[in-house]
Amino acid sequence: MKIGSSASLSAGEARRIALAAQGFSRRMPEAVAVRHLHRTMDRLGVLQIDSVNVFARSHYMPMFSRLGSYDPALLDRAFLSGTRHYVEYLAHEAAFMPVEDWALWGFRMSAWRRRASEPGSWMHANARTLDWVRAQLRERGTLRPSDLRDDAPRERGPWWDWDAAKSALEHLWRCGEVAIAGRAGFERRYDLAERIIPRTVLSQSVSVPDAVRELVRRAARSHGVATIADLNDYYRLRDRSAVRAAVADLVDSGELTPVVVRGWERSGRSIPAWLHRDAVLPRRIERTALLTPFDPVVWFRDRALRAFGLDYRIEIYVPAHKRRYGYYSLPVLVGDRIVARADLKADRPASVLRVQSIWWEPTARPEPDAAQVAGALARAASWQGLERISVSGWGDATDAVARALGGRDVAVERHVHPRERRSTVTRE
Repeated sequence: MKIGSSASLSAGEARRIALAAQGFSRRMPEAVAVRHLHRTMDRLGVLQIDSVNVFARSHYMPMFSRLGSYDPALLDRAFLSGTRHYVEYLAHEAAFMPVEDWALWGFRMSAWRRRASEPGSWMHANARTLDWVRAQLRERGTLRPSDLRDDAPRERGPWWDWDAAKSALEHLWRCGEVAIAGRAGFERRYDLAERIIPRTVLSQSVSVPDAVRELVRRAARSHGVATIADLNDYYRLRDRSAVRAAVADLVDSGELTPVVVRGWERSGRSIPAWLHRDAVLPRRIERTALLTPFDPVVWFRDRALRAFGLDYRIEIYVPAHKRRYGYYSLPVLVGDRIVARADLKADRPASVLRVQSIWWEPTARPEPDAAQVAGALARAASWQGLERISVSGWGDATDAVARALGGRDVAVERHVHPRERRSTVTRE
């Protein structure tokens, strides 16, 4: 339903608005087609890329969370194959974005070029490497970093090594001289931007205030309701004063409305927030979904804590014996609550989804939520083509979810997590 003129929202209403803006209130299609990926991308604006593949790479997850089971090859064709629809850039972290947005990021590319021209910068010190890489691209066309390995100049000296060539490609990409022409496997393929970006887009020039205003407008639409910090983070603008100026313009134009969200407070005072004019408030969110840590719903940790009570930290780089929740735990959404986090591993040779741990969040209602979490895990296993699910005993939700899985049409096993073994040894 449309939101009235009230300038106040409850925290629950804000959550439902945010989830609706991200597509979680929409009915999932019976069969996912490429057009559904495009529609979802219209809502998200960007799709963050991550290389961790312990369960599924992060950029596949938001589509699964919103659309249900789909063939990842659809996403590969639409996003990774150098199509005319999307291109990679630093539109959050490294992310897919619509190719027509290239000009919006001229200010970021210019900033990289300015830094590159400074004495002492990497690009200044590696000018010969950059010239060689430019020449290779111009002469040979699309290249992977590995294509440069065997063709590197054989002269010895401090200016050349293969890692420098890889870095040169990255720097030229950040500066906008080079664009990514899709991927081979997961390895980027680079070419000159003039060969990848349509001429009509490449010739555009967007002023910094206009670019920031447009990005803030999109961030507000994708969030539904947001604070300055939320809007600043969505596209990693890193300039709150420019974001505030854009918000003021959008309020004047009627696209944003100031609103108070009860419960969004700091030091006892409400944090100013703004509601997008297209935002809708569903009566309820009827969705259970696994989220990647890089889903726009939770990727800004301050917002995840403020809106969902999710205090999240990625533990990939934490020593195994010090991890609190697991290597790469996925938040589990039930309705408008994040009720658990599950550390999943796809054991493809054994065709097993290994649930390495599951932990309840403070908002959980363990008895009914266990069945919902079990359903999400069963769907995840099916999506990844895994025949069985094995649940460890590490985590306060593991037993309840394992029991709930036992009541479903899925082969369920139990295994012992290394943390359980250490705990047993410690107790003995």
